[in-house]
Amino acid sequence: MAYPDTYYSRTVGPDLVTEPLSEYIETKVCVIGGGLAGVSTGMGLVERHIDCVLLEGQQVGWGASGRNGGFVSAGFSQSALKLVSWLGESHAKRLYKLTCNAVDLIEQRIIGFEDSIVEGEPGSITASWFDDEKGVRRYVDDMNRIFDEDLQFWSRQRVAESYLTDRYFDGFLNPRTLCFQSLNYVLHLARLAQASGLRIFDATPALRVQKKKDQWLVITPSGSILADNVVYACSGYIGSLQPKLSRATLPVATYVLLTQELGSRLADAVRSPYAVSDNRFSSNYYRIVGNRRLLWGGRVSMFQPSQKKLAGLMLKDLLSVYPQLAGIQADVAWGGTMGYARHKMPQIGQLSAGEWYCQGFGGHGMATTTLGGELIASAIATDDTRYQLFSPFGLRYVGKPFGPVIAQMAYWSYQLQDALRVSRLNRKF
Repeated sequence: MAYPDTYYSRTVGPDLVTEPLSEYIETKVCVIGGGLAGVSTGMGLVERHIDCVLLEGQQVGWGASGRNGGFVSAGFSQSALKLVSWLGESHAKRLYKLTCNAVDLIEQRIIGFEDSIVEGEPGSITASWFDDEKGVRRYVDDMNRIFDEDLQFWSRQRVAESYLTDRYFDGFLNPRTLCFQSLNYVLHLARLAQASGLRIFDATPALRVQKKKDQWLVITPSGSILADNVVYACSGYIGSLQPKLSRATLPVATYVLLTQELGSRLADAVRSPYAVSDNRFSSNYYRIVGNRRLLWGGRVSMFQPSQKKLAGLMLKDLLSVYPQLAGIQADVAWGGTMGYARHKMPQIGQLSAGEWYCQGFGGHGMATTTLGGELIASAIATDDTRYQLFSPFGLRYVGKPFGPVIAQMAYWSYQLQDALRVSRLNRKF
């Protein structure tokens, strides 16, 4: 079974040795889903000496975890300052600190394997699409003061010297962002977990889950698992496996483009090693990979265009920022289905005794996904209650079966809000 054609599958390291489930197994925990959330949960459990089995319907890292933007940093898709207004400063700081701890944990887990996982220089720039220096400075000051961050304001002159576009104004540097070969990291973590006792079965979709007294029977095409605990870590691929989670999960496609080698032309646009995102609702993100290529991500859609059409759309987005690169070609473009929640926060919690969920990491980055696995593993192994910090967000209904249409309309509304904000701040192109 092959991975989709992406930058990550083209540069993937050694295979992970797994096989489909073909027997009946009894275990303490069964994790369903072999993305980063599931593998992190399994790793956290076996590190705590809890017997665990992981099931993956395709291959470990096959979904969004192995084909995303590869950003690792603290924080959530939802603004940390918005969390302060919703929950109060103390609660928001506890949540944010968990993501900082997850970055620390990831850094520990890659020691000795950095060459195959870490890509580029540490640090990322958030470039402002809006003429709002005071707003950018205020954001930087608030994040540094409340969350003990080390964000560094960049003047528009400095941004313009590093990124040669008239789309950006001011910005700020987050020096602690890492960029990863995402698929290599997930497979690396899976190998570490296997070495500690995690049993992984790929090409083994969970067909249904049945309650058996105080245990859970997970039925697959050629075998079954009886477990004291079951963890749903399927996110955008939950389907109808667990109706409550399905109704709260919005599977949304997002897209990434890999350009051809740009050679000396790269310096016509990008003269800084840092990864970049902008501060629109409907933002782009990109970074330099390999032999002077750009990995360019963005867009949200309910439609899945052909690869040729997708490459054209993504190139159009890139050239709207860097028109001087006209004529460059796409090497490959791909999509990935991520699970989103209405509140733009991860969904981490317990449905009933022994029934756990760890999902909704679309837009959050790899650190927050790691955080979810750690919290669920710690809750099962030690009765840790920190996962309850996420209880205010809940499992809000996402409007299925019309969820994808709602997502598309929301994306269009975000684009409209961006345009209105540009107009309000007298931004002229």
